[in-house]
Amino acid sequence: MSDPGQGSSYIPPQNSNSGQKFAVLFGAVIALLAANLYLYFQVDNIRQDIGRMQESISTDVAALKESSAVTAQTHRRTVNSLRDELETARRQQTMAVGQAKVDATKRAEELAARLSAAQEAQKRAVAEEFSAVREAAAATESKVSEVTTDLAKVDDKVDTTRQELERTVSDLKRVTGDLGIQSGLVATNGTELAMLKALGERNYFDIKLGKTKDPVKVGDIMIKLKKSDQKRNRYTIEVIADDKKSEKKDKTINEPVQFIVAGSRQPYEIIINEVGKNSITGYLATPKVRESRR
Repeated sequence: MSDPGQGSSYIPPQNSNSGQKFAVLFGAVIALLAANLYLYFQVDNIRQDIGRMQESISTDVAALKESSAVTAQTHRRTVNSLRDELETARRQQTMAVGQAKVDATKRAEELAARLSAAQEAQKRAVAEEFSAVREAAAATESKVSEVTTDLAKVDDKVDTTRQELERTVSDLKRVTGDLGIQSGLVATNGTELAMLKALGERNYFDIKLGKTKDPVKVGDIMIKLKKSDQKRNRYTIEVIADDKKSEKKDKTINEPVQFIVAGSRQPYEIIINEVGKNSITGYLATPKVRESRR
């Protein structure tokens, strides 16, 4: 069987507009994915902040309630003690005569004044405690409302980004390789290649070859650069797979160079993104799953 890469047939180079379109589309995909990840982590941080804020406020409110209860109980005991002393003084006033009666009256007046002051202090303390609790609750409600609003805005942005990403991915086109088989998505630079690796549809191996006497191992195949034309962005390579050599002649940049390897239902693809004076740079894409050789 003749090698699919040989022959006199000429395969015209791909339209440069198509390459530019892929570059723009992949750039948009990367930007949208980055925005999606950023927004996702922002939503997660906001939710954690809300949880910590609610826990802190609940602790503060509980502490205020406990403090208020202790203060009220202390004042209550003081008031009761003063009331008892006042009753005792009044009884002594009734029983006393002369100077004793005057002293008892003075003592009673002092105790009455202290009792009134203690009652006023108790009212102010209780009012201040409950005022603090109400202010804390109002502040909490305001903060939760603000965070909820921000969270809703972030969710809207995430939904919009997801929709734009889905529309961008749906606009991507598959490319037909030199064997006439529809290839996977083609990366035209390092950034787009990183995007393809993140998608994980295939295995990817970087290619950076110069002219050498012996072929260079890339993945599970061998590649040898035979010719490079920097001005015309064309190159010729020799591929060695399954102990068989095949020449891929006069190929252009970003063109999927395809060949079949035993045990694989899908073709291997070599995509060269840059042609130098005596070098080429690109990547090898291989199927994720291969059948075991018999």
